[in-house]
Amino acid sequence: MDRATNNKKQTGIQGMNKFRLSLLTLAMAGVGSLACSAAAQTAQQAPQLANQQAAEDNAASQQALDSVEVIQVRGFASSLFRSLDAKRFGDTVSETISADDLGALPDVSMADALTRLPGISAVRTGGQAAEINIRGMSGGFVFSTLNGREQVSTSGKRNIEFDQYPSELITSAAVYKSPKASLIEGGVAGTVELQTASPLRNEKQHTFTVNVRGMYNDRADEVPDGVDFGHRFSMSYQGKFLNDTLGFAAGYARLYQPSVATQFVGLAYNGQKDTNDDGVNEYISEGFELQHKGGEETRDGYMAALEWTPHDAFTLKADAFLSKFDKEAFARGFRVKFGGPTAALGNPVLNGSSVIGGTFNRTGSSFTRVEIVNDDNRDFDEVRSFGINADWDVTDTVNLAFDVSHSSAKSDFRNGLLWSLVAEDANAAVPVLDTNVSISYLLNGLNLPSVGFNQAAAFSDIDKVMLSKYGIYPYVNEDEVTAYRFDAKWQLEMPVVTSLEAGVRYSERTYKNDRSVFEYGSDGAFLTSQPPLKLTDDMVEVVNFSGDFGIYPSYLSIDLDKALAAWFPDGVPQPVQTWGSGNPDVLESQFNPTGPNTAWSVLESGEVYEDVLAGYVMANLDAELFGIPLTGNFGVRVVQTDQSATNLADVNGDVLRGAQNLTDEAGLVNGRYAPGVLGEKYTDVLPQLNLNFGITDNSQIRFAAAKVMSRPPINRLASNTSINISDDGEITGSSANSPFLRPFEATQYDLSYEYYIPSGAIAFALFYKDIKSFVNDFTIQQFDFAAAGFDVPAEIIDEDGIPRATFNGAFSTAVNNGAGGYIRGAELAFTKVFDFLPELWSGMGVQGSYSYTESEVSLINSLGGEPIETTFEGLSQDVFTGTVFWNYQGFDARISARYRSPFVSSQVGIDEQITNFDSETVIDMQTSYDLNDNFKVLFQVNNLTDEPTKSYFGDKAQTGTLQFFGRQFYLGAVYTF
Repeated sequence: MDRATNNKKQTGIQGMNKFRLSLLTLAMAGVGSLACSAAAQTAQQAPQLANQQAAEDNAASQQALDSVEVIQVRGFASSLFRSLDAKRFGDTVSETISADDLGALPDVSMADALTRLPGISAVRTGGQAAEINIRGMSGGFVFSTLNGREQVSTSGKRNIEFDQYPSELITSAAVYKSPKASLIEGGVAGTVELQTASPLRNEKQHTFTVNVRGMYNDRADEVPDGVDFGHRFSMSYQGKFLNDTLGFAAGYARLYQPSVATQFVGLAYNGQKDTNDDGVNEYISEGFELQHKGGEETRDGYMAALEWTPHDAFTLKADAFLSKFDKEAFARGFRVKFGGPTAALGNPVLNGSSVIGGTFNRTGSSFTRVEIVNDDNRDFDEVRSFGINADWDVTDTVNLAFDVSHSSAKSDFRNGLLWSLVAEDANAAVPVLDTNVSISYLLNGLNLPSVGFNQAAAFSDIDKVMLSKYGIYPYVNEDEVTAYRFDAKWQLEMPVVTSLEAGVRYSERTYKNDRSVFEYGSDGAFLTSQPPLKLTDDMVEVVNFSGDFGIYPSYLSIDLDKALAAWFPDGVPQPVQTWGSGNPDVLESQFNPTGPNTAWSVLESGEVYEDVLAGYVMANLDAELFGIPLTGNFGVRVVQTDQSATNLADVNGDVLRGAQNLTDEAGLVNGRYAPGVLGEKYTDVLPQLNLNFGITDNSQIRFAAAKVMSRPPINRLASNTSINISDDGEITGSSANSPFLRPFEATQYDLSYEYYIPSGAIAFALFYKDIKSFVNDFTIQQFDFAAAGFDVPAEIIDEDGIPRATFNGAFSTAVNNGAGGYIRGAELAFTKVFDFLPELWSGMGVQGSYSYTESEVSLINSLGGEPIETTFEGLSQDVFTGTVFWNYQGFDARISARYRSPFVSSQVGIDEQITNFDSETVIDMQTSYDLNDNFKVLFQVNNLTDEPTKSYFGDKAQTGTLQFFGRQFYLGAVYTF
């Protein structure tokens, strides 16, 4: 029987008290239990005396516990102490944020909150943190749970989108940097554990909180139709009933905020051209974008928990979490296409072998143009999580726990794109595209470039600009997992191993991706079969760039609804998943040689199935080694994975190879493919060790070693090989995903030293991860498609009716790359409240951390031209977080800064592009004042210095993204009773 159990069973502490104990008080209770145990032994000889002594010891212990609860200072410092308690008495290398901390800081989501912890940084999307990186590893290596249960994501990947989780509904968050066998596998970088309320642990009998904040963005007035103001609102209740045996908690949190940005986005260098007539090709960019982005984001989050403890030994808890996040966004401005190698290029400016400036002119064979874009994107995301947990102390030494859970996520992203081109005369009976196009530009590193257009005056003229194409390309992802878990724990009367734990978990996960499409017109020409639309005054508004972007020309912002109503008077056709009438493999009676070929919408749709059976055994330690207290655990987790995905194999219509007539949503029939399911099964063995050495009463050393794994993103397990043949006969193909991909694997080691000073702590940690493999995308040039089993023709007939011989081009695919490498680094964290200062300043303190990370793992990136070696995605060499705070007589103020050095991540232009991001420092501040014990007013500013996002392609001279988001101001109040 361990000390905590001995204390509970022999001193008569009531069962409900265990719900009130913090980690610090539990530790003190463990020390007090020695005296209680001695009293129980005396009771065998003198029952009355023993009972009296036990009661006195119990009262003394409870008095000590109560005193611990009240010595902590109020305000921000109190939450820091709770976090330090959790770190100090935890059995793994971990970091924790307490409930008060989450409720008080200006965090829109959990991602913002987590970035204040050592070794954790964030990737900002739309100006706000959505994905976290841990110890230099990107979000794909981070595993997340809610109340100990696996969570699926709306991202189409495995890493959850933390902005889906309102900070107001999460009571605590822990980041486990070293695992233990009882934790669900999946986090090579780390595991994030989010917890919602457990009402029986609430100190008060009943608590009701209302939080209201108004919000303002100071860049909204730069964006046409941008929304200036937003709000946050939340309310929650926790209560205990029936002599503290029944608890109920419920919460609601709403976020409504403007989403605004002004941006320049450089596109990848995917073309080559001999710019100096010297026989050597230079790399040229696809083009660039200059845009206003705006919109509205609305998130509604709900949480509920019901907890029942009819007996001290049994607890039954059911909880639910629901979050709906709807985003309506627009992007308006220019998209410039340089026109590829067939464009005329004058006065080229080179950075190495890449063009960063010059004048592009359209030729008879190039597609050089300026598109005026009015994109309309709508994203409807929903996450649901439900679970029931039973915890039963069968005897004084045996505990059983059973958990059933279901998590589901759905994302419906509808990106409607509206393109306009310049006509010679928009009033002509048959409008003609203005092909006199000249575009001059010169990049300026991480500053805005110089840009000039010969058509600039026409961009805001309805007698010139015409709508040429409308397209909508929905992505619908559905992801769900159902899991069953059984755990058992045995307390042992042994000198070293105090208890054994064992458990089994089984989960079934299904991921589904549906693509569909509707297109009308062309983004590069005026079609006679689908003619462009003449714009009218009531459809448009002239928009001017302002501020630093004021050097760029004006353009027409187009009312999407009015334009589509005029273009499609009978209603806009809805997107469908279809082969397209121009697909040569549909029935001859359905084939239209001038129709679209959209087979990708079918081939990129499908399902992934993943069944996982895992079991573990773990021993918990409590001993002395050479007089030094030693605690911790060691164990092993064995994981069997059975993964598969639907597949359409290209068998060229051979029925003997399984070809079937497949009918799409438009009724078109294609008999080329054989449907099936591909996949495999594998087993991983994950040994794990955590040792904690209590050097002194105030210092300890931790050592951890483990083998860990992270499965590939769930969407990368899909099977969607595609083959294309260009008009000139070049065969290219891609299989970006594969149901045969194996997990990322690593062996990791952690060593840390923690020293707890009065009202603070200092911690230093070293870590090393030996990565065994990665999932990499490889492009094989001149791939032999026929030899690989692909059915490709020897020749084709081009659009002019001329036969052309086919030839092998590139094939891109995803494989497990066995060439891994190390990621290693150091972390330093410091927390101190200066309570020794005079009363006015006794509430002042600092919290800070610094992380250094390096890796021999590198990526080869050719998006900037010549292939270059870049760092591992998500890795910043230097990460710093710092907070200065002050509390005095109800007034609380703090300012926080987050810095990360340059790193590699993805930006979204026309396609997702992996680029280098420049260093950034994000500063937030908050002040609040307690008017009384129940009412508090507050003022907050996020992104105080209006820090932009800046990226580049390998070299800062080759600009990627320059995006400005603005500051967010909050003014509000919190009422609690």
